[in-house]
Amino acid sequence: MLKGKTALVTGSTSGIGLGIAKALAAQGANIVLNGFGDAEGPKAEVAALGGQVAYHGADMSKPAEIEAMIAFAAEQFGRVDILVNNAGIQHVARVENFPVERWDAIIAINMSSAFHATRAALPAMQAAGWGRIINVASVHGLVASAEKSAYVAAKHGVVGLTKVTALENATTGITCNAICPGWVLTPLVQKQVDAKAAALGLSNDEAKKLLLGEKEPSLQFTTPEELGALAVFFCSPAANNVRGVAWNMDGGWVAQ
Repeated sequence: MLKGKTALVTGSTSGIGLGIAKALAAQGANIVLNGFGDAEGPKAEVAALGGQVAYHGADMSKPAEIEAMIAFAAEQFGRVDILVNNAGIQHVARVENFPVERWDAIIAINMSSAFHATRAALPAMQAAGWGRIINVASVHGLVASAEKSAYVAAKHGVVGLTKVTALENATTGITCNAICPGWVLTPLVQKQVDAKAAALGLSNDEAKKLLLGEKEPSLQFTTPEELGALAVFFCSPAANNVRGVAWNMDGGWVAQ
């Protein structure tokens, strides 16, 4: 379905981003990966699905590096047809104790990076008359949790940016939508599970159920593969008129 298209997925060397990159690659898209840490392993995983793969290590807190990454993708494959803004970090603390430098970093990487990548990618999409912008927000773009002020603020901002981008391009072939996952068992969340198990003397499975039970009625994690399938849908002809939505895949979290 996506043969000949190019997808740039930020924060895609692991977790949700890698899951989305693999799903798009399986549909024939060329992929540009981005993220910290080992890139060769993720590149091999994506390449095994058949598409061409490149990697750019842009620091998503730096607008100039984001612009360079968009230019790199264009040099490699012609242009960015599908932009998936996924990069994100987290820090947990009460507002009065929240370190200012952590606030600034979360706003820069979780929200401002989506703006900078979008503004750099849009002109080529507009010239081509087709494009897909998918912002990986969070259930925390729709509701809040205590001690996550910067993350919740950033993800609410991403949902707002999604709506504005969709409206500004509403009469074109460019759509912009947000995915809002609940708990996803990424390496970062597994660390939270491990810490809860150790602190409370629970098995890993018991700790998972406790974590899920606090927020997610389904008592099951959303998977990167499920999120990847939703991203593929957003890129399909069936989603041509899906514009500006914040689509939660959260096991009933927001339904409560």
